[in-house]
Amino acid sequence: MQNYRTTSHSVYDLKYHVVWITKYRKKVLYGQVAERLRDLLREICKAKDVEITKGSISKDHVHLFISVPPYLSISKLMQSLKGKTSYKLLSEYKELSKHFWGCHIWGRGYFAASSGNVTDEVIMEYIATQDLQENDGDFHIAP
Repeated sequence: MQNYRTTSHSVYDLKYHVVWITKYRKKVLYGQVAERLRDLLREICKAKDVEITKGSISKDHVHLFISVPPYLSISKLMQSLKGKTSYKLLSEYKELSKHFWGCHIWGRGYFAASSGNVTDEVIMEYIATQDLQENDGDFHIAP
């Protein structure tokens, strides 16, 4: 087994590449703000048992490559990361409120892509070569 992680009832290797931007692509993530954001992201991820493999904070966006436990959806994780960091940064750095109004630092959406050591083609080939009883288009039923 390679870098598998475990919970009491599962063994997993679920990794995501996530990216989100500042509202209006304002370039405000530098210096102390960027360092505080990094620390907040580490705290939130540690509390949720999310492992940060690699991270990058640019002036107007954030990249994270993370390992997420199976009981935590990516949408709930992103809600927590963006919500808590926005609240903390706006309360600690009053100069940010000149750039952002309505208590929002982050743009509305985010990008998320899963990562793994097996391609889609390998999985589809594996499924297709199983013992087949019925073949109904793209779905097979084993005997």
